[in-house]
Amino acid sequence: MRTIRNLSRANDNGSYRTELVETLAEALDQWGPLLNEGWQADDQASVFGKNRWQAMVDAGLTGLTTSEELGGLELTVSELTDVLVHLGYVCEDSGLGFSLATHLCSTCIPIQKFGSDALKDDLLPKLTVAEVVGAHAITEPDSGSDAFAMGTKAVKDGDEYILSGEKCYISNAPIADVCVVYARTHPEKGALGGFSAFVVDCDTKGFTIGKARKKMGLRTAPMADLYFDDVRVPASRLIGREGQGFSILDFVMKWEILCVFALQVGEMRRQLDRCISFAKTRQQFGAAIGSYQAISHRVSDMHIRLENARNWLSRAVTAMDGGGQASLEIASAKLAISEANVANSMDAITLHGGAGYMIETGIESHLRNAMGGLIYSGSSDIQKNRISAMLGL
Repeated sequence: MRTIRNLSRANDNGSYRTELVETLAEALDQWGPLLNEGWQADDQASVFGKNRWQAMVDAGLTGLTTSEELGGLELTVSELTDVLVHLGYVCEDSGLGFSLATHLCSTCIPIQKFGSDALKDDLLPKLTVAEVVGAHAITEPDSGSDAFAMGTKAVKDGDEYILSGEKCYISNAPIADVCVVYARTHPEKGALGGFSAFVVDCDTKGFTIGKARKKMGLRTAPMADLYFDDVRVPASRLIGREGQGFSILDFVMKWEILCVFALQVGEMRRQLDRCISFAKTRQQFGAAIGSYQAISHRVSDMHIRLENARNWLSRAVTAMDGGGQASLEIASAKLAISEANVANSMDAITLHGGAGYMIETGIESHLRNAMGGLIYSGSSDIQKNRISAMLGL
């Protein structure tokens, strides 16, 4: 089976970018069986699917955002989201897609955008082939939505920084080799200028990864807390400039929302296709249940929500491609897609009746996974605050 990397570059005749997404989609269709193998058992047991992750790596997905000079595909915003929408459609293991998005957005993208040439040359080739797996550490026990109330600090000491503090709910932490850590470098300053971002090797002395967390959904995406006990980090591992943490995080979170919720749009499309098929074939009272208005209207609502989600994703992508801040579009897309995913997942369970409530069908997992979307990357309430502020309220 050929990899995504080989498939795309095989068409490099000067105009291959116009056909790239279609080629990538065909490659994902080929890799689909490997990406789904055993996912339900692992979801129930909260186990990271190493074989499925390796299939994703072998397919070339971990190099989607890295520059071509360093071995990646360097997809544009629209290309990347199109690929991830299709991945969400093909891959039933939502946790696997979430771990990929974390790897790409938390580590690959900030290093690619803000890292020094030396840092890029050192880490990006390894991240591209997942020889090194990435995570990022923002949230703390006393700072969730108020991210820059964080207490983790980094004190300069010669050619090193000394990190101390605690982070919680860190996706990919149990499988990570490096972690992008946001810490306070100038206590006297606020969000602008007061924080910095560092790449920290997870095996550094004083760096402890806690016990894996148990979650409601996205169970195959591992999560743990992190502890920093005077962890020494070379100054060369600073991303960008000292005090640039806010702008780095703002940039990263936009990409995270685009990537994670592109996956959700693909998952919603797969879910709707399954519901339509079930409504056509399930017989009750002598007719297919789709012939009853109660069911057909439910499917219609699901379709409208999916199209609304697609439209908001497209608007966000267009705004990002245009080089603007895209803050209003990103917040709106995150809110619209996450809320639609939850509503459609509830309808899917109800439509399938008792089967929808059973674990073995996998239908109930959509709702468990979708609920997290209301919280991570900025809760729905936070997005509404941002939207209303940008509307002048």
